Amino acid sequence: MGVFSRNDVLVTPLRDLHLSTGVLGTLIRQPMLWGILLLACTVRFYGSTTSAIWCDEASSLILSNYPLTGIWEHAAHDVHPPLYFMLLHGWIMLFGDSLASIRTLSVLPGIATVVLGMWLVRLVAPQPVALLAGFLLALLPTAVRYSQEVRMYSLMGFWLIAATIALMYWVKAPHKKRFLVIYCVLMAAGFYAHYFTAFCVMAHWLYLSLTARHTGYLIKRPAWWLANTAIVLLFLPWLPGLWDLLHHVDELKSGGDVGWEPEVDSHSLPGMIWQLLIQSEGDDLPWPLFWFAPFALMAGAVWLAMRDSTPHKFIILIVIYTLLPILAIYAVSFVSPLFIERYVMFAALGIPMIVAIVIDRVYKRSRVLAIAVLTLFVGTELAGLHSNFSSEADHFDRLVRHVNQQFLPGDKIVVSDLFWYFSYLYYNKTGATPMLYTPPMADGSSGRPNDYGFGTLVNADAARIYIDHLTDLPSQTARVWLISSSVQPDDFSSIPARWNKAQDITVDDTQARLYLTCTGADCAPPDWRPSHARANP
Repeated sequence: MGVFSRNDVLVTPLRDLHLSTGVLGTLIRQPMLWGILLLACTVRFYGSTTSAIWCDEASSLILSNYPLTGIWEHAAHDVHPPLYFMLLHGWIMLFGDSLASIRTLSVLPGIATVVLGMWLVRLVAPQPVALLAGFLLALLPTAVRYSQEVRMYSLMGFWLIAATIALMYWVKAPHKKRFLVIYCVLMAAGFYAHYFTAFCVMAHWLYLSLTARHTGYLIKRPAWWLANTAIVLLFLPWLPGLWDLLHHVDELKSGGDVGWEPEVDSHSLPGMIWQLLIQSEGDDLPWPLFWFAPFALMAGAVWLAMRDSTPHKFIILIVIYTLLPILAIYAVSFVSPLFIERYVMFAALGIPMIVAIVIDRVYKRSRVLAIAVLTLFVGTELAGLHSNFSSEADHFDRLVRHVNQQFLPGDKIVVSDLFWYFSYLYYNKTGATPMLYTPPMADGSSGRPNDYGFGTLVNADAARIYIDHLTDLPSQTARVWLISSSVQPDDFSSIPARWNKAQDITVDDTQARLYLTCTGADCAPPDWRPSHARANP
């Protein structure tokens, strides 16, 4: 018998599974599970504080600083629902806002999702296959990456995998309505975390439609329709904000919050699969490999679904959960580009589960082929993790730390755009409020943010922080720090001729320049001597 045989004495036949946490309890008693969790913890915590907070993460922190009512109000003008920011608000109150603390809020659901992935696979396959799925999921590069960001993507994956498990339990025991109640709560949580939960809903409906004969036509049952109505009702308080946001897409585009996504082409789909697995779109791969591997993966998933012999066709559900969102978002992106790795990460969580089940099926026919597939997939994941861990970290915090150390009372700090501004606020320890450079547009219109997208977080302070021209600074200002990209052309297109540069510090692709706005002894305290530098502090 093979290690993946359903006759293995350690494996309980699928028909004997209990409709309770018995499946999870059986898994928890396995020593190998704890080894997998240790692996998941290691790769997710490792390097989680290496890279500095970037713009999107910093916006999460700014938004979470508001009281709950303020989070609700400002998230309604942002491009994401409020749940994650509210949870982050409470998390910071309990554990502080250190980099280790705030990123742990994403690491923990990422680890928990590995357990959920094993639980889900155990409902359709023997225990060794579930453990293999957990092992592969623990190493999935895209899951590791977004378990290390102060954003909602890791939490979203947790909600949706958990909701899919709840759906499976209800399909197995339709008379037990508690599973539908759990499903409703989890799906509502998913919607309050990210709007793309809608693609998971589509996957669940498609599964029940395609397998109606095998699932007792549950899609026609009033309980299913009532459950989905309940999800809508739970989300109803947020619909006015969503409706308002949809009517201000032009403001979001003008602020760069949407519309920045690149257009898709025929290369985008295989490129996305490679991105999920190796953290690169595979442009440097030989073209046969670039095309063959992603489509072989998808073909294997379809083959698995077509040969699904499980009583409730749960393998079909896993395949649909994985492929439908990726393919649907890809298709939609030909009209409105949305095909971004983090937006499909929740669906990519199904890839290791599918691969584990495929390996189990192949093993029964050819052990050599199964081991080869396993080796290739693990090798691919390890390459992706290496890319994650070896990629150059962002050290924006070093630049801000330099300014913190050199700052003198009365100094002004001007940041060139919102991309750097939010991150600067997180690391700023000077006690002074940085200003935001908002020069007029080329056509003479205002360059200031509007009330939607990132602008909702700063527009209330317009009178205090916006500066349209550097010459608008108070006349008594003696020293000005300019924070901007180091890539040409200069973000500060017009620097007053009488200003004298005293320092020029470059870190990665950002720079901090200190200018003296006057000459003579009155420009700075007598014991201060300007110095010129261009180095990585």
